[in-house]
Amino acid sequence: MEILKTFGLDPYLVTAQIVNFLIILYVLKRYLYPPLFKVFKMREELVKESINKAEENEKILEKTKDQEKEVIKKAKSTADEVIKEARERSDEIVKKSEEDAKQKADKMLKDAREQIALETTEAQKQLNKYVVKLSVEILQKSLSNVLTEKEQSEIVAKAMKEMQKLPN
Repeated sequence: MEILKTFGLDPYLVTAQIVNFLIILYVLKRYLYPPLFKVFKMREELVKESINKAEENEKILEKTKDQEKEVIKKAKSTADEVIKEARERSDEIVKKSEEDAKQKADKMLKDAREQIALETTEAQKQLNKYVVKLSVEILQKSLSNVLTEKEQSEIVAKAMKEMQKLPN
C-alpha cells in the first residue's frame, strides 16, 4: 500500500473505481452488448447473404450469357438455313420460269409453223384453182376456133377431172 501512496493513489478510491468499473462492465455486458452483438450478427448475416446472392447472380449471369451465345448460334444457323432455302427456292423459280418461257416460245414457234403451213396449203389450193381456171379459159379460147361447143365442153370437163386428180 505504500507503493500506492508513493504514487499518490488512495486505496479506497482505487477500490471504489474498480468496483464502479465492474458495475459499469456488468451493466454494459448485461444490457448494452447483447443488442449491439445482435445487430452486428444481423449485419454479418446480411453481408453473407448479400455475398451469396451476388455469387448466385454471377452464376445466373454466366448461364444467361451461355444461353445467349447458344441462342445467337441457333439463330445464325437458322438464318443460314433460311437464306440457303430461299436461294434454292429462287433458283428453282428462275429455272421454272426459264422452262416456262422456253415452252411458251416453242409453242409459239409451233403454232406459227402450223399457221404458215395452213396458209401455204390454202395459198396452194387457191393457186391451183386459179391455174385450173386459167387453164380452162386458155383451153376454151384456143379451142373455140377449132372445135364445136359440145366438143369443147367435153374436153374441158375431161381436163378438169384430170386436174382434180392431181395432188394439191
